[in-house]
Amino acid sequence: MEYGISILALVPLRKEPKDQSEMISQILFGQHFKILKILNNWVFIKLSSDNYEGWICSKQYFEITYEDYDNIEINDFAIVSDSFSNIIDKDTHESIPIPIGATLPYYNKGNFKIRSNKYTYKGSIASKNKVDLIKYAYQFLNAPYLWGGKSILGIDCSGFTQQVYVLSGYNIPRDAYQQAEIGETILYKHRLPTDLVFFIKNKRIHHVGILINKNQIIHASGRVRIDEFTEKGIIHNKTKELTHRFHSIKRIIE
Repeated sequence: MEYGISILALVPLRKEPKDQSEMISQILFGQHFKILKILNNWVFIKLSSDNYEGWICSKQYFEITYEDYDNIEINDFAIVSDSFSNIIDKDTHESIPIPIGATLPYYNKGNFKIRSNKYTYKGSIASKNKVDLIKYAYQFLNAPYLWGGKSILGIDCSGFTQQVYVLSGYNIPRDAYQQAEIGETILYKHRLPTDLVFFIKNKRIHHVGILINKNQIIHASGRVRIDEFTEKGIIHNKTKELTHRFHSIKRIIE
């Protein structure tokens, strides 16, 4: 088996091995994965962070050894918390953009490395502390909605919740229906800030957001926005329409 790591800000993860295929997620800088299959200029991968699978272009990753993969796997490395930032390649002195949520392997006092490649980063590092979860959620406010997106420049509902939880020290699955399968089910009357709330359409979970207080939710719908939350579901702040029908509440953080 072969292994790889992303050395670009954002790499599209596609459903099929072609440029025109649907983007189902994104790989952020510093995220590592297993290579399950190679087909022409495409590789089928399985991400370590959430076991998500899909196709990426063979030009958009850096090959690593099993030892590299294993070392990254067992260490809890630093995660970028600045909305927009850059790293500097020490050899070429090139500036490389990276998004919030990027991983910095072997980070120490502003320096990190990927195999023999050495970099510097002078920005902020995520606290991985549950008390900062709502703060990180607000950091994405007004980010545009993008199916499969996981960055402040474009993000979908479950990509948003996953990224906010990762910054706060909790790894959760990629998709809304997967996130609904973990944690403790909470009654509506017992809801608290940081709880995940799920919504249903045509008998399927299709949306998720994060409670910021008992009566408001932050979620990605058109953009990352704050709306009212009731026992019926999400009420649009301006139009007062019911936009998403309530299904359940899950608590990941105790």
